Amino acid sequence: MNHVNLNLRRSIVMSAAAVALCLGVAAACCAKSITLPPDGVELRASELPGYGMAQTQCVACHSAEYLLYQPPTAARPYWTAMVKRMKAVFKAPVEDADMPAIVDYLVKTYGNEQTR
Repeated sequence: MNHVNLNLRRSIVMSAAAVALCLGVAAACCAKSITLPPDGVELRASELPGYGMAQTQCVACHSAEYLLYQPPTAARPYWTAMVKRMKAVFKAPVEDADMPAIVDYLVKTYGNEQTR
């Protein structure tokens, strides 16, 4: 009976290894990639420190066009909440120390503190 159990165990282990190998090969041969279209909108240039931070941290995940769909009357609390949401919900690579500068850039460039 021990001999039968040992053979059964070996058979199960070998079957599991074969399945794992097949899944690995299937995943490797069927890997897909996508190419996104070029971004037709760029962030509005600014001398504010948050501009450079937004270039590296915000548009790494979404198009600058996204900002054009935000309300131009949005006040600073709106932009603060947006940046916090991007970090908390979508795991945006934004450092806490950079948040005030990014918010300042956004509200002064796209929100209700625009000077133009």
